[in-house]
Amino acid sequence: MGKSSFVALASKYLHPPMLLIDFDPDESLAGMLGIDLSSQGTKTISDTLYVISEQNKATGRAGYDVLDDVLQQAIQSDCIYRSPQFDLITLGTKFTVGCYCTPDAVIREAIPALAQSYQELLIDSPAGLEHLNRKVVVDIDDLFVILDPSEKSIKHIERVKAITAALKVDCRHLHLVGNHRFTTEVEEHLRSTGEAYLGRIDFDPGVRQRNLEGRSLLDLPGHSPAALSVKRILLKAGYKLKQDD
Repeated sequence: MGKSSFVALASKYLHPPMLLIDFDPDESLAGMLGIDLSSQGTKTISDTLYVISEQNKATGRAGYDVLDDVLQQAIQSDCIYRSPQFDLITLGTKFTVGCYCTPDAVIREAIPALAQSYQELLIDSPAGLEHLNRKVVVDIDDLFVILDPSEKSIKHIERVKAITAALKVDCRHLHLVGNHRFTTEVEEHLRSTGEAYLGRIDFDPGVRQRNLEGRSLLDLPGHSPAALSVKRILLKAGYKLKQDD
């Protein structure tokens, strides 16, 4: 249980209207929410970019500037999965050679306009620092860093601080969250450093079972250890939560 589980469970408690953005090419967030994007006719950003690029090649048009207006319109019409609780946009897997620079740029330019229609915007980012390095999002209220109990993960905290400062990413609050493998000893050590550690996501066999079966984590019962731990973490971070269904 890590980043995508945390975002999925957070969406259970935050107030709509809410937009979820899955930056991770693994596309795991939709599955954790019980959504089959293909059957819903919802396209990923990468899919849409590829189709439009191929169409423009045939007409001799190329370059991101040419694609931008068409892409932004396509996001609104084809790339947003809509539901009463939340909307969802997915970066998707890129099937061409090269980096994710252009898909990232598409989302980066779309976010300011999209955010105006939502009370909450949650982003499930890939592991590592690349999304920060590319400044895909530069204005962050709360950055939750999900850690595992390793020296590498602990050192990651300082790297996040350094890169946000160096690139002038406006991050108002940095929150640390342990995954379910965190021990009491590791938690005590992290608290002793003075960092803003909010707690760990508790182990929950129901999460594993639903992930295996492709069922939504939103259907976890109210006494679910994972759901309750995420709820406590959000309360510690200062969020006002909606009542459980």
